[in-house]
Amino acid sequence: MLTTPRCLPATAGPPARTRPEGRVPGALRALGALGALGALWNVARRTVPVVLAAVVVPVVMAPVPAARADDVRDSQREVLRTLDLPAAWRISEGRGVTVAVLDSGVDRDHRDLVGSVTEGKDFTAGANPPGVSPLRLHGTYMASLIAGHGHGPGGADGVIGVAPRARVLSVRVILEDEEPGFREFNTAERYENVVARGIRHAVDRGADVINMSISKELATREERSAIRYAISKGVVLVAAAGNEGAEEPDAGGHAPYSYPAAFPGVVSVAATDRGLRRASFSNRNPSVLVAAPGVDILGAGPGDEYWVGRGTSQATALVSGVVALIKAKYPKMSPVLVVQAITEGATRRPAGGYDTGTGFGVVNATRALAAAARISRHTLTAEGAGGHDPARPLGLPVEPVRVVHRDRDRITLYGGVAVAAGFGAVVSLIALAVFVGRTRPPEAFEEPGPGPAAAPWP
Repeated sequence: MLTTPRCLPATAGPPARTRPEGRVPGALRALGALGALGALWNVARRTVPVVLAAVVVPVVMAPVPAARADDVRDSQREVLRTLDLPAAWRISEGRGVTVAVLDSGVDRDHRDLVGSVTEGKDFTAGANPPGVSPLRLHGTYMASLIAGHGHGPGGADGVIGVAPRARVLSVRVILEDEEPGFREFNTAERYENVVARGIRHAVDRGADVINMSISKELATREERSAIRYAISKGVVLVAAAGNEGAEEPDAGGHAPYSYPAAFPGVVSVAATDRGLRRASFSNRNPSVLVAAPGVDILGAGPGDEYWVGRGTSQATALVSGVVALIKAKYPKMSPVLVVQAITEGATRRPAGGYDTGTGFGVVNATRALAAAARISRHTLTAEGAGGHDPARPLGLPVEPVRVVHRDRDRITLYGGVAVAAGFGAVVSLIALAVFVGRTRPPEAFEEPGPGPAAAPWP
């Protein structure tokens, strides 16, 4: 979903907030306008919550009739075609891969996700009053885009995710705006490092991919260390680039950086519009690696509902699904090689090969799998005493740095002697050449005179 207010800096007292990248405040109470409201009637099951851009005009809609069985899948067709998924599914469907969704929780009973979701730890526990159940709006939406398997005969109805055979590990690290504990969660110090703890928990529970459709303004040492830990275990991390692209750029022409997307080693995902250009809200800065569709994206909501929204959240979930396809086919492929396959297989590359709006281009699942097939033969990693433990901060050196002090006066003296010696050698060579030239006999330089006539042949 799209655009909640961004996380506040963790400087003056309260910790940095972590929120869905992007939800509109009051999404349960109001609906976003799509321009043409008639488009909603084809994707709704009951009352359809629709979340759009950061700036929307809330409207209230009456309940709508049940949609035809294939309406949801028809509404996904454009995204499936953009990612070239029908061809990719002939190679991989994500079977055997676990994608951790660090979010607001997932409705494991949704008919398009049932049987595919495992509930991990809730790192927000205690923020809501006793007896209040999580809403699980944003997390269910993201999980369905990653691993929705549909329902009905052959799974032909409902939401189909990018990796429909993958499993989801739900790790709750954020609250929805509407939950009563939202303020407590975003002000209490004990929740400051929930993202870092969630990453480590996901890794230790066997996640192959970690989806983070969340955003905060400031990085922490604990998050950086957790990300290094995940990468060291072969886990690929994917995060939203952020939804502040429509704001005034900084002096370098960039929109704000967003964490955890801006951490080195994390796949930072931007959003494209229907024309596969950078969506106006999508952040643009050098952390962006690739892009994916992020406008009018249909997904599942709690209670067998369906949602339509836009944001870098949705684009991130789609890319996480593509990563799951690669990891299912090549489970031993290291994160850096998976990232290389994704960037190599991207389409709609910007002029020059890269820009800060869409990175290396729009992700294409079939091309990424083809690139992975070529790359999979190269799986060597650096080993030895010079390697760095990813779980340790880089700021702590393994051993003291040895400083060598040199005598400048002695260096000057020795340098002068070396120059004088070289000059003397040159002078000696010149003198030797002159001496040799003067001592040679004169006749050695005379032209030979005419000799006696040769006797005639007999």
